[in-house]
Amino acid sequence: MTTPIDDPPGPTEAGEAADDLDLEIDLLLEAIVRKYSYEFRDYARASLRRRIRGALDAFGFASVSELQHHVLRDRQVFTTLLSRLTVTVSAMFRDPGYYLALRREVLPMLATWPSLKIWVAGCSTGEEVYSLTILLDEAGLLERTHIYATDINPEALRTAAAGVYPLARLAQFTRNYQQAGGTRSLADYYTAAYGNAAFDRRLRARVTFSDHSLATDQVFAEVQFVSCRNVLIYFNSRLQDRAIGLFHDSLVMHGFLALGSHERVEGSTRARGFRAVSRKDRIYQKVPYAD
Repeated sequence: MTTPIDDPPGPTEAGEAADDLDLEIDLLLEAIVRKYSYEFRDYARASLRRRIRGALDAFGFASVSELQHHVLRDRQVFTTLLSRLTVTVSAMFRDPGYYLALRREVLPMLATWPSLKIWVAGCSTGEEVYSLTILLDEAGLLERTHIYATDINPEALRTAAAGVYPLARLAQFTRNYQQAGGTRSLADYYTAAYGNAAFDRRLRARVTFSDHSLATDQVFAEVQFVSCRNVLIYFNSRLQDRAIGLFHDSLVMHGFLALGSHERVEGSTRARGFRAVSRKDRIYQKVPYAD
């Protein structure tokens, strides 16, 4: 007697399974926005699928529907899921060439304003924020600058506000800093103890860390520089356009916008309101709309 072998699912069955998964994800995202007011419905779907599948494995749930059941009834499950849906991968002076471009192209212009406000949107765990404070300090601009650092992940914001990172990461941070044109020793900016590095309180004093969603919230300040690097790649085109609109409205005329290496304003409805300062480094300047 032979044992029958199940045939693999055909194209129709596979398509139906994918449709069912997307439907379950739609219902989960709708539940999240109605229960917790966090908006993920315009995030890039492929990235969401990967992250939700990872969450199912981590929780040990069999389906997205089961995940939704627990999210609605246990805030801790939602908090854990939130940390998986938001991106917290960062490093100090990541992409050193970008920071060199800031030193050469942007900081001399920022120095012409008597006081400065900067918005770091999607600040994650704060590594970029402290990189910018060091850059500003070495340009003599820190004492007249205030930075608004925002994110939707409260756990990431707490880490950012603390300014404490594992000492093992400092070797890479230091290499990046040197390649970014650092004029001192990075060790001058932190104190090492018990396997961690705590960044100087003088740097943290120039920063306000706060919750803000690019999907649902509005402009909250007029600033000379907006940095939103490696965030828009996780949005669909509609949400990307909304975010760029917020940045345009927040910037003073001739203020600067910095995006990640795979992001751009070209294609946005606000594209005519920017000129490229460095296309390679994705640095733009707000200009009057061209006719």
